[in-house]
Amino acid sequence: MKGKVGALILFMLVFAASRIPGMLSADLANFSAAYALMFCAGVYLSKTTAWWLPLTAMLLTDIGLNFYYSEVKGWDVWTLSQLSHQAFNYAAYAVMILLGRRFKPQSSFSSLLGGGLLSALLFYFITNTASWLFNPFNNPEYTKTFLGWLTALIKGTGGWPDTWQFFRNTLLSGGLFTALFVGAMKYSSAAESAREKEAPEKTESDPEEEPEPQPEEAKA
Repeated sequence: MKGKVGALILFMLVFAASRIPGMLSADLANFSAAYALMFCAGVYLSKTTAWWLPLTAMLLTDIGLNFYYSEVKGWDVWTLSQLSHQAFNYAAYAVMILLGRRFKPQSSFSSLLGGGLLSALLFYFITNTASWLFNPFNNPEYTKTFLGWLTALIKGTGGWPDTWQFFRNTLLSGGLFTALFVGAMKYSSAAESAREKEAPEKTESDPEEEPEPQPEEAKA
C-alpha cells in the first residue's frame, strides 16, 4: 500500500513539474503527464477520488497558469471564449477518467498502455475540435466547414507548429507516462505480494501444558 501511495505522489509531482512554463521546449508542446494522470486515476483510484483528485490538481495548475499568462505574458485569458475553450479540456479529462474506469488494475500492461494511448488520442480529438468550434484566437483558417475542421486537426494556424506535431507529443507523452505509472504500480503490487508470501505464517499459540499430576503420598 505504501508503495502505491508513493508512486501516486511521485506521479502528481511529475505532472505539476511538467506544467511549469518554460520547463519544456517549444518542440515539446503538449508533451504532458496530464493524459496519463487522468486515465490512470480512473484505473487505480476509488470511484470518488478518481474524480476530485486529478481534476482539482488540474484546476489549480490551470488557474496558476492563467494568472501567469495574464500578468507576465499579457494574454487575455479570462474571456468567455477562452474559458469555454478550457471547459472543453475538462470534458476531455472526464472522458479519459471514464475510459480508465473501464479497466482494472489487474489488467495486463499492454491493455493499460493501449488505454493510455487511446485516452491521449481522445484528448487531442476533443480539444482540437473545440479549438475549431470556438476559435478563441480568431484564426482565419478555422472556417466552419469540414475543411476548416481538418485544418484544425492536422495543420493548425499560422505562427504555431503544425497540429500534427502536437498530436505526436500528446501520443508520445500519453504512452510514456502511462507506461511509467502502470509499471511502477505493477512492480509495487508484485513486491507487496512477495513480502506477504515471505512473511511467516501465524501459528496458533500452544495450549498451556497441564501440570503433571503429583504422586499421591503413601498411606500409612
